[in-house]
Amino acid sequence: MSSIQLADQIFVLLKHWLVGRVPVSLQPVVGILITVIPIICVFPALFAITTILERKGLGRIQNRYGPNRTGPFGILQPLADGVKALTKEDIVPANADKVVHFFAPVVLVMLVFLAYAVLPMGRNMAAVDLDCGVLFFFAIGSGTEVAVFMAGWSSRNKYALLGAMRAIAQMISYEIPLILSAVAAIMIAGTLNLQQIVTQQAGYSGIFPHWYVFTPWGFAAFLLFIISATAESNRSPFDLPEGESEIIAGYYIEYSGFKFALFFLGEYLGMFSISAIAITLFLGGWAAPFSFLTWVPSWLWFFAKLVTMILCFIWVRGTLPRLRQDQLMNFAWKFMLPMALVVLTSAACWRYTEGWQRWAISFLVVIIPYSWLGHGMMSNRKLEQRKYRFAE
Repeated sequence: MSSIQLADQIFVLLKHWLVGRVPVSLQPVVGILITVIPIICVFPALFAITTILERKGLGRIQNRYGPNRTGPFGILQPLADGVKALTKEDIVPANADKVVHFFAPVVLVMLVFLAYAVLPMGRNMAAVDLDCGVLFFFAIGSGTEVAVFMAGWSSRNKYALLGAMRAIAQMISYEIPLILSAVAAIMIAGTLNLQQIVTQQAGYSGIFPHWYVFTPWGFAAFLLFIISATAESNRSPFDLPEGESEIIAGYYIEYSGFKFALFFLGEYLGMFSISAIAITLFLGGWAAPFSFLTWVPSWLWFFAKLVTMILCFIWVRGTLPRLRQDQLMNFAWKFMLPMALVVLTSAACWRYTEGWQRWAISFLVVIIPYSWLGHGMMSNRKLEQRKYRFAE
C-alpha cells in the first residue's frame, strides 16, 4: 500500500487492527464502539470550536470584540460555557409535563446523532453503508419536529407553544423544497446510496471535477438546498422560532442549565449534518476539487468543505436581518417549492439529453421560471411597500 493510500485509509486500517486484537465474540461490539465513539467526540468538539469562531466572527462583522477573557484570546470560552451550563440550576415549571419536558432535548440530540450514521466522511468511512442512505437521513431528520413539539407543549407556556408551532410550520414548509432539491441529485445518480453518489462525482474532466454543483440544474438545486437547510437549522435570517422581540426564546424558553445546552448542541449538530449532506449530494463529498490534489486524504477534504460551509452560515448570520413570519412562509410556498419542481424538470432534461443540448435545455428550463418567479415576488414586494407608505 502506498503512503497516499495509507494516509487516506489510516482510520479504516486502525479500526480493523483494533477489532482484530479482541476475541472473535467481542469483535461486533468493539467494531460498533470504535465507529460510534469518534462521531460522539469529534462533532461536539467541532461544536465547541464553532461557537468561539461564530462569536468572534460576528464580533468582527459588527465591529466589536468577541470573547477575549477566558484563556489566550478567549479560546477557552466554550469550556467556560460548558461548566456554566453544567452547574446552573435546572428549573422546571410547576405545571410542566416533567417526563416529556426532560426527554425533549434528549430525543433531539439522539436523532441528530443518528443522522451521522450514513454520512460518508471519507472513502470507506461511513458508519453504516445503507443502500437507502438518503432516505434514512431525511427520515431521521424529520423526527426533530417531534422533539420541538415536545419541548413547546410540555412547558405549559404560551410563548414556548407559539415558538414550537412557528418552528414546526417553518420546518415542514422548507422540508419540502429541501427534499425535492435532493431528489434532483438522486435522479442523476440513480441511487440512494450516499457512497455511490460521491463516487459518481469523484471523476474528473482533465483536472476539473464532476461535481453536480457545476451543472445548471445542480447549481440551482444546491442554492435551494442551502436556503432550505438554513431554515431547517433555524439560522438567521430564518431564526423566527427563537424571535426574542416577540416570543422571548421560542420553544425552549422554559429550559435552563444542561437541558438548554442540549438544545443548543442539537441545533449546531443539525447544522453540521445538513451541511454534510449538501457536501455529499452536490460538492463531491470527500472527493478532491482537482485531479492533482487527490493525494490529500479524502477525510481531510470532507472536513475542509464542512468548515467552509460553517463559515458561510456564520457570515450569513452576521449579514442578513430576520424575515417576518409572512415573508418566511410566502418565500417557501411561492418561490422555493415551484423552483424545486422546476429543478426536477431541469434534472430530467439533463438526464435524457446529450452534448451541448443538455446544457442549453437544462439552463433554459431553470433560468426562465426563476426570472419569472423572482420578478413576481419583487413586484409583490414593491406593491406591499407602497401600501405601507400609503397607510402611514
